Amino acid sequence: LERSMSYRILDGNVGYLQIDHIPGQEVLSQLGGFLVARVWRQLMGTSALVLDLRQCTGGHVSSIPYLISYLHPGGTVLHVDTIYNRPSNTTTELWTLPQVLGERYSAEKDVVVLTSGHTQGVAEDIVYILKQMGRAIVVGERTGGSALDLQKLRIGNSDFFLTLPVSRSLGPLGGGSQTWEGSGVLPYVGTPAEQALEKALAILTLRRALPQIIQRLEKALQDYYTLVGRVPALLHLLANMDFSAVVSEEDLVAKLNADLQAVSEDPRLLVRIIKHRQHSSESGASERLGTSPVPEDEAAQRALVDSEFQVAVLPGNVGY
Repeated sequence: LERSMSYRILDGNVGYLQIDHIPGQEVLSQLGGFLVARVWRQLMGTSALVLDLRQCTGGHVSSIPYLISYLHPGGTVLHVDTIYNRPSNTTTELWTLPQVLGERYSAEKDVVVLTSGHTQGVAEDIVYILKQMGRAIVVGERTGGSALDLQKLRIGNSDFFLTLPVSRSLGPLGGGSQTWEGSGVLPYVGTPAEQALEKALAILTLRRALPQIIQRLEKALQDYYTLVGRVPALLHLLANMDFSAVVSEEDLVAKLNADLQAVSEDPRLLVRIIKHRQHSSESGASERLGTSPVPEDEAAQRALVDSEFQVAVLPGNVGY
C-alpha cells in the first residue's frame, strides 16, 4: 500500500491523497481500520481535498463503492454504477455503503480530482462517478478510456493472443448508454498533467476566498448602491448563490454580473477584475485632475489641461 498510496497536508490546509493502484474490497476490508487511522483521519481536518489519480492505471471494481462512500453524505445510499460481465452474462449493481469506518469527508468541503492520459480502468470509473455526482472538480487531461476488466485469450493453438475487455460500465441504473470507456473522461478544467496540481491549488485558493469576496460585495451594495430599494433582493441573491461551478476569476465575474444585473435590472451594476497595473493607468487621470495638487505655474497648468482635453472647431462651426 505504501507504494501505491501516499498523503500529505499542503499549504492552505489542503489534503493531498495520491493513489496509483486501487486494491480490492477484500484488502480494503482487512486493512480498513489501519487506513482510516493512518491516512484518512489525518485528512479529515483539512479544508479541501485533492485526490491524485494521474498515475492510477488499475484496480478492482469491488473497491468503487468503498472509495465513493467516503465522499458521499451519510443517511442515504446512492446507485453509482452497474457492471456487465460478458463471460458470465451477469450484471452487478454498485451502491454506496450505508456505513463506513471512521468519518465521511464533509460535503461542504471541495474535492478536486487530478487526471492524466495514464488514468485508466477503475480509476476512470471513480472519476466519472464523482463528476456525474457533482462531488468533484476534475482537473488535468482526458483519461485513457481503458476497460474495467481485460482478459488475455490464446487464439486456438497458435502463439497469438488477443486482449479484449470482458466487462463494461452501464452507468447508473444500467441505462446502456456510452459512458467513459473508449473515449475517456473529460476534465472540467483541462491542463497538462504535470501542471494539474498547481492549477488545482489555484482553484482552491479562489474558492477559499469566495466568502470574503461576497461579504465585501454585500457591504459595498449596502453602503453605496443608489437604488436602495433593490438592495435587499441583491443581498438575498448573493446569500443563496451557487458557486459550485466557479473555478476561475473569469467564471466568478461572469456569474456575478449575469445574476446581479438580472435581479437589479441595472446594466450599470458591474463587477470587474482590476489588475494592479490596469488600476494604476485608469486612475492616473483622476489623480492628476482630482486629488493631486494643481500646479501654480501657468505653463504647467496648460500642459496638464492639454494632456487631458482636446479642443477643435469642426466644419460647420461645430465645437468639439
